[in-house]
Amino acid sequence: MHCYKDKSIVESIGCEMDSTDSRSTKSKETERRFDNYPTKRKRPCQVTVVSTTEESKAAPSPSSATHGSISVIGRRRAMEDAVMVVPGLVAAGQWCGGYDFFAVYDGHGGTLVANACRDRLHLLLADEVRKNAEKGLDWYEVMCSCFMKMDKEIGVGGDGHKSRDDGGGNTMGSTAAVVVVGEEEIVVANCGDSRAVLCRGGLAVPLSLDHKPDRPDERERIEAAGGIVINWNGSRVLGVLATSRSIGDHSMKPFVISQPETKVYERTELDEFVVVASDGLWDVVSNKFVCEVVRGCLHGQMKRNLKDDTVLSYATEAASLLAELAMARGSKDNISVIVIPLNTTTSSSTPYN
Repeated sequence: MHCYKDKSIVESIGCEMDSTDSRSTKSKETERRFDNYPTKRKRPCQVTVVSTTEESKAAPSPSSATHGSISVIGRRRAMEDAVMVVPGLVAAGQWCGGYDFFAVYDGHGGTLVANACRDRLHLLLADEVRKNAEKGLDWYEVMCSCFMKMDKEIGVGGDGHKSRDDGGGNTMGSTAAVVVVGEEEIVVANCGDSRAVLCRGGLAVPLSLDHKPDRPDERERIEAAGGIVINWNGSRVLGVLATSRSIGDHSMKPFVISQPETKVYERTELDEFVVVASDGLWDVVSNKFVCEVVRGCLHGQMKRNLKDDTVLSYATEAASLLAELAMARGSKDNISVIVIPLNTTTSSSTPYN
């Protein structure tokens, strides 16, 4: 059973330097004291909180937010994660219901691909949904088309003015965990080792499977394409990349592919919330414990120990607490988390229906 202490997890630990230097001379002994020597402190981690509600003059109540998200640089030198949230990406129409979009992108080798996905993937998805809504949405086809188009826009294979080819797409890449929430269904498309988890009736239900090179079916696919998985500080494709699927990384093709695994889940009354996060969280915190922490926050039973007791959003509080918990458990990566409440009967946040 994991235990969480109700105090700040992330704190800057000062290193006090207090020394006394005494020197003697023939004529006089002079004592120098350094009691007031300036204290040196480590620089605090850079934290970026993504806006969770529309801006207003009055602060929203904790129960008014529909989601909460946070991105933290953590112990990395650079921030390569990106988060995108688009409520009402597709409005309800004659042929399909409305959908909200949530995505976490975990870049590697640089920020180019993750930022490009943040700026473009939801737009590609909206176009695909509108084009295919009348004949009926095949989410597997829609998501695969979007991811392939996104991959083509980056690096080698880009076409015309839409291409983002400056060479970065060859050596840079990004995972993509996309969650689309509708009134009756939850669609998850995953490419890489970011993850989405649903809390249903108090139980943690993984909505996606990580694409790791040592996953049996992924290893088989890589080897069938002529590649090899090498254990070099963990399993890596060709001894280089720690994920077996990503957008970008064109120098690693055909061993690393951009095709997502897409799954469609029917919503139930027991569905409480979804957590989407980069591996900076999942590498050090289990699915089960993540759901326990978020449940406590959404019910107002758990919060961070802050000077200001005002909680603007239970969902944001949950996302922030998970990021702090990951850092306290030794996460060495960027950490990005989105918490999406679904059901008012088990949560204090507004649902999507």
